[in-house]
Amino acid sequence: MTDLRSAAPALRHSSESAAQTASGYGMLLVAVAALAAGGLAFTQVDRVPDWVFIGWLVLASVAIAFVLCGFYLLQPNQAAAILLFGDYRGTDRSSGLRWSWPWLIKKTISVRANNMISDKIKVNDLRGNPIEMAAQVVWRVTDTAQALFDVDDYKAFVNVQIEAAVRTIGSRYPYDDFEHQEITLRGNHDQVGGELRTELIARLAVAGITVDECGFTHLAYAQEIAGAMLRRQQAQAVVAARKALVEGAVGMVEMALDQLSAKNVVELDDERRAAMVSNLMVVLCGERDTQPVVNAGSLYQ
Repeated sequence: MTDLRSAAPALRHSSESAAQTASGYGMLLVAVAALAAGGLAFTQVDRVPDWVFIGWLVLASVAIAFVLCGFYLLQPNQAAAILLFGDYRGTDRSSGLRWSWPWLIKKTISVRANNMISDKIKVNDLRGNPIEMAAQVVWRVTDTAQALFDVDDYKAFVNVQIEAAVRTIGSRYPYDDFEHQEITLRGNHDQVGGELRTELIARLAVAGITVDECGFTHLAYAQEIAGAMLRRQQAQAVVAARKALVEGAVGMVEMALDQLSAKNVVELDDERRAAMVSNLMVVLCGERDTQPVVNAGSLYQ
């Protein structure tokens, strides 16, 4: 059985080439000369036969119309694709007043930088958590032939591919990693943004479009889990703070005992040493201010 996919014709990729056009200022002089010739005919109306006068006017009018129909304007960073009966004949990127044969069709396209911010979309990250993402992308057309003839609507194509790329990158990494052992969307913003740009360039190459800059403008947990994730982040922060506090307290207690022993300030047995460690840890790790108790007796009372 014949594979229908292999039988389907492959997409013909277009490629931009330079069009054979001319500066419009030289042809403007030709139009002025034709107009002057037409005006001269009226000064000779009594000196030449009528058929010569009429023919003179007709030729001057045709010349003026022919020249005027070939004019078109291009602003800086604009281009015009030239078509002859549907066949691509090249692209003109020279700005100013331009001229080409009147029967050629000119399709103007902008090659300026475009800035767009995508809509917020909901994506499942690497761990399956729903998150909301939006991206800002600066793109521009580099190949006018591909943009016009290889995709149906290159601006709509850009919008769809941006959303697809954001979904791809969003599902490739977790939103956050509290142990800081892997790349995350929130913790490695520049690296993930670079991968998003690479993904977009690969997707938009078929349309002759490149991406100059991109980044995330919105990145957050979805509303249905935002509260739970906030409590989780708070708990992780409390645990991390407690861990740092305990490590510091242990170091201070160890330093205090070592100095007391080194300077022979007091000699403690194991039981009293453990009691002092317990008291110091309570003082250093407690959240409330301690209330000291003065012992007026001996150390063992």
